[in-house]
Amino acid sequence: MTLQIPLTIFLTGGSGFIGSNFINYLFDNCPDISIINYDALTYAANQKALTQQKNNPNYHFIHGNICDLPTVTDAITTTNPDIIINFAAESHVDRSITDASPFISTNIQGVYNLLEICRKHDDLKFIQISTDEVYGTLGPDGFFTEASPIKPRSPYAASKASADLLTLAWHETYGLPVNITRCTNNYGPWQHPEKLIPMTIQRCLQKEKIPVYGNGLNVRDWIHVSDHCSGIATVMQNGKVGEVYNIGSKNEWKNLDLVKKIINITRDLTGDPGVSENLISFVPDRQGHDFRYAIDPDKITRELSWCPKITFKEGLVKTIRWYLKQQE
Repeated sequence: MTLQIPLTIFLTGGSGFIGSNFINYLFDNCPDISIINYDALTYAANQKALTQQKNNPNYHFIHGNICDLPTVTDAITTTNPDIIINFAAESHVDRSITDASPFISTNIQGVYNLLEICRKHDDLKFIQISTDEVYGTLGPDGFFTEASPIKPRSPYAASKASADLLTLAWHETYGLPVNITRCTNNYGPWQHPEKLIPMTIQRCLQKEKIPVYGNGLNVRDWIHVSDHCSGIATVMQNGKVGEVYNIGSKNEWKNLDLVKKIINITRDLTGDPGVSENLISFVPDRQGHDFRYAIDPDKITRELSWCPKITFKEGLVKTIRWYLKQQE
């Protein structure tokens, strides 16, 4: 990948799972780019994911929260970026059900702050990193498209939907150049262990019970984080202003089948017979648990010539090997 113009990117939430992978992806493909990582370093952040950038003169870290308007305003004014990409978000559905207040603060107020800063800085371009969860739930058939109505069903999804609507409103009202990307479930290195795939791998390695909500038949669509990063980079370069782009790989798995697949791969890689399906433990279903997510990435493929490169089997084995190496 080659960027069309020199860019200074102000990236919020760059120490999180997807943000850190995106930073590493950009530097691997565009070493001359300049990136400012503005991050609050909440529990889900991991600075180790950016160790390879420690001595990179084009990488700069600023500790700050997007809810802190004076601090983030000063950081953007001082660094004078060409574009802002917002990865900063509270993102765990279960936590949003327990206490929605951090989600309202970061995912709505924080995004409002960034939009206003962009508007007051010569219409600085803004990309909002969103989620397929804003669309709500699907039945057994069909896919979400960019034209699907927004029907969030959890506090997390509602906060992200609110941010998307604010972003589009700032484009329509003030002419702010924006894009929104909505991606399906990500997996890969450096993901926080509260998420399904790393949690399952970790429980396998420790031979602890693996909780599965309800009957395990809820369906999720999965994409390797590297493919998500390439999709975002494609939108950053070539996305049409004001447009929303779904990023996905049409790779659906029932939660129970996915857990079983991780168990089997982990057992094969470790040779440990104690890693078995006996570790699965069904637990009461999550409140408002959406049955199925599946998005159609045809628009980004058709208009921007993007497509995923990593097969699920390849990506999952690679991810499990990575967590095995971390354990060692």
